[in-house]
Amino acid sequence: MLDLLPALIGFAFVSSITPGPNNLMLLASGANFGLRRSVPHMLGISIGHSVMVILVGLGLIGIFDAWPHSYTLLKWASVAYLLWLAWKIASADPTPPEGTPRARPMTFLGAALFQWVNPKAWYMALTAISAYLAEHTLTGVVMVALVFAATNLPSITVWTVLGEQMRRWLTSPARMRAFNVTMAVFLVATLWPILRGH
Repeated sequence: MLDLLPALIGFAFVSSITPGPNNLMLLASGANFGLRRSVPHMLGISIGHSVMVILVGLGLIGIFDAWPHSYTLLKWASVAYLLWLAWKIASADPTPPEGTPRARPMTFLGAALFQWVNPKAWYMALTAISAYLAEHTLTGVVMVALVFAATNLPSITVWTVLGEQMRRWLTSPARMRAFNVTMAVFLVATLWPILRGH
């Protein structure tokens, strides 16, 4: 396991910091709500994904191998949910009328549960367990999850801070609406590898 550790750290960092549904949503969250209000969303992603890695390592990967149709079911659930999220982001009102409830950032639980329909999160967990875990022991699985937790949170923080810095430019409702629509389009674009593989 220690021989594979540098490669695992590299994989966890690159896969955590490159664009994907989580990072695009955090970019939008940072722009719309700021860093402080996005912290539960960030922690939900990081902890939720680490739990996913542990469960995949403890046997969930075997269920997918035994029941191949589960991959197809997961794929279409992911597509449907990401399309719904993209619509919510694109249609968010940058200046809601007085008296209407203000939009809120994603909660810790919502972000943690989102990992289960996030195609990139599944790719990261399945690849980490199948490629970088020499022995399927509890210690090894927990080590993989800890590596992801240690690299993921700093990586996704970069995206949230970047979004928060963009707030200086997103000062008009028209700019905020254009930004939200752009983020929604990018989020839908992350589905291309899934749909292409169908």
